[in-house]
Amino acid sequence: MLEYNLNDTISAISTAQGQGGIGIVRLSGPQAILIASRIFAGPRKEKAGDFKSYAMHYGHIVDKEKIIDEVILSVMRKPRSYTRQDVVEINCHGGLVALTEVLDLTLKQGARLAEPGEFTKRAFLNGRIDLAQAEAVIDVICAKTDSALKVSLGQLSGRLSKEINKIRAKLIDILVILEASIDFPEEGIDQDGSALADNINSVALEINKLLDNAPVGRILREGILTVICGKPNVGKSSLLNALLKKERSIVTPLAGTTRDTIEELIDIRGIPVRITDTAGILKPRDLIEKEAVKRSRDYIKSADLVIIIFDANKKLDKEDKKLIGEIKNKNAIAVINKIDLKNRIEEYQVSAAFPKVIRLCAKTGKNIDTLEDALYEVVLKGKPQAAESAIVSNLRHIQGLKNARKLIIEAQRSFERKIPLELTAQNLKEACSFLDKILGKSFSEDLLDRIFADFCIGK
Repeated sequence: MLEYNLNDTISAISTAQGQGGIGIVRLSGPQAILIASRIFAGPRKEKAGDFKSYAMHYGHIVDKEKIIDEVILSVMRKPRSYTRQDVVEINCHGGLVALTEVLDLTLKQGARLAEPGEFTKRAFLNGRIDLAQAEAVIDVICAKTDSALKVSLGQLSGRLSKEINKIRAKLIDILVILEASIDFPEEGIDQDGSALADNINSVALEINKLLDNAPVGRILREGILTVICGKPNVGKSSLLNALLKKERSIVTPLAGTTRDTIEELIDIRGIPVRITDTAGILKPRDLIEKEAVKRSRDYIKSADLVIIIFDANKKLDKEDKKLIGEIKNKNAIAVINKIDLKNRIEEYQVSAAFPKVIRLCAKTGKNIDTLEDALYEVVLKGKPQAAESAIVSNLRHIQGLKNARKLIIEAQRSFERKIPLELTAQNLKEACSFLDKILGKSFSEDLLDRIFADFCIGK
């Protein structure tokens, strides 16, 4: 593993690119305040090195005699800063030219351009946050709904890390007893070993509790891919518009209006639903329709959830029944649309194929809230969102917990079978190492590179 250098000073634009009222250039490192002093000119010639932490100061960024921008500058002295190093933030005007010129000036004065996520990487390496908390930073930035944001903020505050640390502490306590029993057979474990067996089982149950919330966590973090499908002119685009509460898809009385997929993100009761309106499934009349139908079927195959729509005003035909056959074994909700018209559909055939059937009118919005309730229920499968509990959402964490649980179960079995205690201890040590990797108590440079590669440069 290469030694990472914490002794240089890094600089980057920390706000999104584009025009805006304010843009921030951030520095971190031993020379951050010195560099700021060289380029900042206050109205009374005050220097950044004299500023108190967390105070905002008005002035200009200057390159010799040339004024680059009118700014507000703040200093955050170590260790009470984001990175536990000296940090300077320069609030500039939000135009790209002004920001870039200020950034370039900091680089000329001895800073280097920060790598993606390097400020957060330094916060981790300097011990302000653990690795699970560091990963939560990008989840907070990318949160798609309020519920996803709450989960990410909980992880950033250390809620998940606290639970994993508690599990790890219990494993260490068990290992102390095992090691004592290995070195001094007459001490350590009670006669029948039941108390130790119960403790090992208790740790496995606590990991199970965390993993039970993982499916919900993954959904809140990544969203669920939902596909609207059905024959032409059953109201797929109208339904998408009704769920979005805006006119996104073109709706006409003509069949086959949608010839390509349209994807949008919808917040349904806090769940990010990536919903896709597909072309109608029909016998294609030309090459364009053939490709459109193929794409629709491909999306259906890859979907986490399918909403299949039927026209209440028409009886089921061969195409409807064929589509039912293709979808009935998938996670699906059936929608009978156009209930404002005369009911001609054989609804019992739809109910026989799908456990959830919603009657609605996409055109008027009638019963759309019922469909939203059904989507929420189907996605979460009855599991409530526990806002105050630790929720695992990161795939790396989920896999680490699964690996640890597997080894703990192996340790439990070997202990119950009276296999030499060394094997039980070894399994528990390896389980502990997987928890350490989640928290970043042990890590490789490659792992850090993979994690922080997804961050923006200024974070």
